[in-house]
Parts: sequence; structure tokens; C-alpha cells
Amino acid sequence: MNYDLDPSLLQKTISAALERGGIYADVFVEHRVSQSIRLQDSKMHEASVGVTSGAGVRVVEDDRQGYAYTDDLSEKALLDAARVASLIARNGARADAADLRAVAVKPRYSVDAQAQATGLGDLNTYVAFLERIDVTGRAYDKRIETVNGAMIGEVQHVQIATSDGRLVNDTRPLIVLSAQIVARDQVRGFASYADGGRTSLAFYEKKTPEAIATEAARIAVINAEAREAPAGEMPVVVGAGSGGVLLHEAVGHGLEGDFNREGTSLYSGRVGERVASELVTIFDDGDIEGERGSISVDDEGTPGQHKVLIERGVLRGYMLDGMNGRLMGTASTGSGRRQNFRFLPIPRMCNTYMPPGDSTLDEIIRSVDRGVYAKSFAGGQVDISRGDFVFMISEGYLIEHGKITAPIRGASLVGNGPAIMEKVVAVGSDARLANGQYTCGKNGQMVPVGVGMPTVKISSLTVGGSALQ
Repeated sequence: MNYDLDPSLLQKTISAALERGGIYADVFVEHRVSQSIRLQDSKMHEASVGVTSGAGVRVVEDDRQGYAYTDDLSEKALLDAARVASLIARNGARADAADLRAVAVKPRYSVDAQAQATGLGDLNTYVAFLERIDVTGRAYDKRIETVNGAMIGEVQHVQIATSDGRLVNDTRPLIVLSAQIVARDQVRGFASYADGGRTSLAFYEKKTPEAIATEAARIAVINAEAREAPAGEMPVVVGAGSGGVLLHEAVGHGLEGDFNREGTSLYSGRVGERVASELVTIFDDGDIEGERGSISVDDEGTPGQHKVLIERGVLRGYMLDGMNGRLMGTASTGSGRRQNFRFLPIPRMCNTYMPPGDSTLDEIIRSVDRGVYAKSFAGGQVDISRGDFVFMISEGYLIEHGKITAPIRGASLVGNGPAIMEKVVAVGSDARLANGQYTCGKNGQMVPVGVGMPTVKISSLTVGGSALQ
């Protein structure tokens, strides 16, 4: 189905947006179809199908942006929105709108996903997947008390027209299947696990609902058996894959262009300086096929890109949208993203990860006499201006005399992002992206992202726990 607006209407809208002045204008048109269903206590709940359509018109002048949006895609509504956005113009400088020309983009989504772009699949398939989650989760262990789950799918079609003459289309699939399981032994143990990405239902032929339920049940049972976590400064080994959420929160946000242009990040003005151990390299990629954070183009029409943020401990660059790139004297890195047409684009991460080093997991664990193995995280908070963070460990273990021993519960990691990057003393050879379940919040906007890293040893970090020493 064709959801595109006529290019002549988009051209007219951009011209109206620049009537009072402005150096740049664009129109972001969105049509999104989504469906979801939730499993609770072996029953299906809250099945929904939604359709969202609308457009946002932006005018940029210096470091100011005028923005108006409408869910009415008629010519009158678009022109009204353009004229409201144009009220930002003050100094009379005005750019001429170039003639729109279609720009081809390389799709970052699988062939199956592209084939599914006109539909989300039968809702009965969602129900069948959740029933398999329920059966598998409950059969895993007699200590399993509760099995919940959810399946969400969407197809977002966007059309982006810019005053510099670009007309870009993108169709983005996104799907995720999750399980939340509670077990009870010594204590109540909870776990949540999910997977998906910019792909289709065919994804779950390999990563089956049974595999997702089993992983959630495994972690729930471990947490039900866990002992109280120790507290204090000690070596911490961060697990491969999902440990990347620590990288995302503690470092990645500090490398987003808006914070650095405004001088509110600890990394501001430090390109070319050493900011981490020479073992640390960090990439952000928008162009990995099928991953949850991948984009053929960002929400300003710039292709998703591979960005080197930190290379062997040296800061190489930031993640930039168009406005912040221009104000910093460089180009967009394809990082301008938004939740939907009701929001302005801002610099955001895509898939943020650390490439492999040369140590094995066994070598890293053997090097720790007493510490914590933080295999995965349940979430956390970070202060961008100072880099301070707190993260809860969802699956963790003691390391005693070079061996992984008892599981621990209620553990958190407290530290400072730039500081711990200086304390990275070993990087594993087991780098991988985490399962596709992460969503990032910033300025009230949520966007799907990917995270990943190899096993990493941090020489010293504060572990928050309650066990008596």
C-alpha cells in the first residue's frame, strides 16, 4: 500500500515553512501500524491493533527550531503546520527550497521483513507464540509461580522531504516477543527476557518462543536460589552481550552531540584526547541488518552509519543530528532520531557496542580472587553531566578464588562512566550484540536501540549489596 504524499504537496509545504525565513526546513510524514497482545496468568489480555498517521514540519534558524505537527494530512492542515513552524524565524535570513528529488537508500532490514512490510502477520500467530511461552515456562521447574508474556509488532513507513532537495522513504519493521517469569525458593526470583529486531515472524523459527521462555525461567530460578550480594569496592566482570547496556548508559549518552555542543557532557571538547583505557574501543552502528537499533535512514533522511566513538581509548567523535552537526562545524552522523511525528529529532544511539579483545572468559574469571560477575542488568540511571550511574544486576554471581560460585540477588553497580572506562583491564574475545529488547529514553522520547560488548573486567567498582561481611 502506498502511504506517500504527493511530492508537489511536500514541496509546497516546505516553501510555506520558509516564507518568514529560516536556513532549513523539512517535513516528516509517518504511517505506523502496530498490534500487540499480552499473556497474563495463562490468559490472553489487552489485544490491540493501532494505526497512527501524521506529519511534522520543522523550520531551523541558527540554534532554534520551530515545529508543528498534525494528524490531518490534508493540504490545508500541512500548510497551517508549516506557517506555525515558520514563526520561529526572526532574523530574515532565508534559504530557498531546492526541487525535491527521490534518494534511494540501502535497506537495513531482512528480505523477510521487507516482504512483511505490508502487514504484521496473523494475530493468531502471536497468541500461539505466547501459549508456547506459557507451557514452556511452567514446565521448566516446579518452583515457577507466574508466567507472563507479550508480543508486539509494528511497521512504520516514513517519508522525509527536506529543503535541500532530498525526498527519502523508509519502511521499518520491528517485532519483539518477551517472557516475564517468577519462581520461589529461598526467596522470590524474577526474570524478564525478550528478543526480536527489525525482522519478521520468521525470526522465531530460529529463536523460538521455547528458547525465550527457557532463558527467562532459568534466570528466575537462579535468582530464587541466590544469596544476598556483598557490598564494597571490588573487581567486577561485566558479561558479554547484555552488559552493553552499561556501555550505552554510562558512556554512550555522554557522546551524543547535543550534550557536547551545549558543553554539558564530561566529553565536551575532548575529541583527540585519551578518555579511556587503551583496551576500550566503542562503535555506534545504524547499519547492521536486522538489529533493533538499525535504520536505513535516520529521521532526517541521512543514511544509518558506522561511527567510531572511542578508538583504543582516544575520543574520535560524537553522534550528531543535522542541526548539532552544523553548529559544531561538521556533518550529521545519521543519528537524528525521534519517537514519532509529534517530536523533533535529537541525537540518539543506534546499536552501541565494543568490539572483541583477546582474552577468554575463563582467563578473565581466573584473574579475580574475589569479585562479582555481572552477567546481565535490569536497568539503571545515569547523570549525563557527571557520568555517575547506578545499575541493578539481574543475573549475577560471586567470583571466589578464580571461579564463578554462588548466584547473588539485590546487587547494584555504582560508579562513574568515564572513570570505569579507565579501569578496564581485560576485554574478552566473545563480543556479541545483546538480544533485541532494548528501548532508550531521552527527553521523553523512546526509540529502539541495540547494545553489545564482550566480557570486560573492571579492576575496581562499587557493588551495592546487603550481605554482612
